[in-house]
Amino acid sequence: MSNHTDAEQEVLLERKGCAGVITLNRPKNLNALNLNMIRQIYPQLKTWEQDPETFLIIIKGTGAKAFCAGGDIIEIVKGNQKISQNFFREEYMLNNAIGSCQKPYVAFIHGITMGGGVGVSIHGHFRVATEKSLFAMPETAIGLFPDVGGGYFLPRLQGKLGYLLALTGFRLKGRDVYTAGIATHFVDSEKLGMLEEDLLALKSPSKENIADVLETYHTKSKIDQGKSFVLEEHMDKINSWFSANTVEQIIENLQRDGSSFALEQLKVINKMSPTSLKIALRQLIEGSSKTLQEVLTMEYRLSQACMRGHDFHEGVRAVLIDKDQSPKWKPATLKEVTDEDLNNFFKSLGSNDLKF
Repeated sequence: MSNHTDAEQEVLLERKGCAGVITLNRPKNLNALNLNMIRQIYPQLKTWEQDPETFLIIIKGTGAKAFCAGGDIIEIVKGNQKISQNFFREEYMLNNAIGSCQKPYVAFIHGITMGGGVGVSIHGHFRVATEKSLFAMPETAIGLFPDVGGGYFLPRLQGKLGYLLALTGFRLKGRDVYTAGIATHFVDSEKLGMLEEDLLALKSPSKENIADVLETYHTKSKIDQGKSFVLEEHMDKINSWFSANTVEQIIENLQRDGSSFALEQLKVINKMSPTSLKIALRQLIEGSSKTLQEVLTMEYRLSQACMRGHDFHEGVRAVLIDKDQSPKWKPATLKEVTDEDLNNFFKSLGSNDLKF
């Protein structure tokens, strides 16, 4: 049974005060989310949601480095087809459960918060960032797309900011995570412990009571208070470059602009999987008018197409396994990724579709 106890410790699920507390507990792996963790969190979340004595759900990560750096991609790539089917299916079911959770849900997105870590935080009511927060959706670099509901929340950020984040994997740090609208509150990291204690000590709190406590801490936080958003001066241009309907047109816009910021983004985009770029742009355009459940259904189709394809396995090899950082994408150019290919990625899986 020793294996079972090890596995159980990957995530801690505790009732404390008025709350259910979820602690992602794999600090050596930057709290990366695996199937075992998802399978423990989901039923517990559902139980707490129904429990009249639980008024609040908190999710946080162990250690100072990361809330959750993403899904445990290596596990998926090394696993069999069943693993990749189950992982994405159950991860997206969890993302939806968080998005529809009837109890206030507070995520402490302190440290690295990427990919799967965004999925277990962004869809909840409250997300608390700190000066050590680092947000990104870097999936196009590994032949995937910004999933876990990225097609829902990214196009809903200010202007076309989400499109830049999706295609380039641009990293937001500290207060910028709040300014961008990823976090709902910003708190000095040294106050997180006190904030948690104050939340746990609330007596039968309403959502408003919880919001008040978060607001109080947010207001008192002075770190980078007057700092303007890192992309502030570029927002008008970002909004115009990324309003194109094709990746080719976005690239043309960046080339035509020629400023150092534009060329920097161009250089990044040119390194990404052409297939991933086209999938991601269409994912966001379509997702902008879909519900979270519709988006997750679409993303599940895309995830399974990526599992069958070449680029995801090659991207993981180049970035995470061999770490040579030089993936050989197939197809290697945007024009080789046809509209027909793209339509196929978005096709229904029939009885294998994600069902809620």
